[in-house]
Amino acid sequence: MAEPILSTSGLCRSFGAMKAVDDVTLNVRRGSITGLIGPNGAGKSTFFNLLTGALKPDAGRVQLEGADITGLPPDRLFALGLGRTFQIPRPFARMSVLENVMLAPTGQIGETITGPFLSRVRMRAEEAQIRDKALEVLEFVTLGDLADHPAGQISGGQMKLLELARVLMGDPALILLDEPAAGVNPVLTETLIGKIEELNRQGTTFVIIEHDMDFVMRHCDPVIALAEGRVIFQGTSAEALANPVLLDAYLGAMEDG
Repeated sequence: MAEPILSTSGLCRSFGAMKAVDDVTLNVRRGSITGLIGPNGAGKSTFFNLLTGALKPDAGRVQLEGADITGLPPDRLFALGLGRTFQIPRPFARMSVLENVMLAPTGQIGETITGPFLSRVRMRAEEAQIRDKALEVLEFVTLGDLADHPAGQISGGQMKLLELARVLMGDPALILLDEPAAGVNPVLTETLIGKIEELNRQGTTFVIIEHDMDFVMRHCDPVIALAEGRVIFQGTSAEALANPVLLDAYLGAMEDG
């Protein structure tokens, strides 16, 4: 078994009396497409927020590539190779698709106070490199023809692809996807799945929150299930289909099909 790219140990987070994430210990296998399932309120999004620095845990730790990253802010984690998309994309609507992607890299010279004044040549060279890379990424996610289009005027599925493009600007080793297929038409869903699998073949690891069980069972291995903030199952998709707890709680509709 490949060593884990990411692991958590005793991870906990409460909101008042509610334990949203309760002593979660798990490993994400390097090179996998890991599916994270569970009913609404199971703690999946809170777990993602703990992994990506949007929230700090009450207890426990997170390790990426063997290094403790617990509580590091999202920009630091992005620089370390951990990217994340959101269930509801929120691009800068009035900016172009290309401009949205070009904003993704952190630490740009033009973002500093003195950069535009003292490093104009370097800033322009860096901007040109970022633009070239952004155009390549947009071609990869099939949005090249929309590069100059306002981001607020593309479809919901195209916004999911734009989210992926922004993440890819950081050359991540691990990408967390929050319901990538939700609200996306079947054609764009297949495009998105194809890009995920192509990136995975190139070595990128994925963890995917998804309520579409057909998506999970066809594309994810292993599968991890959360309920009431705790891990109740870890195993292959075939084992998930044979697990009575999961069949009763989440997969009953598939059993009838």
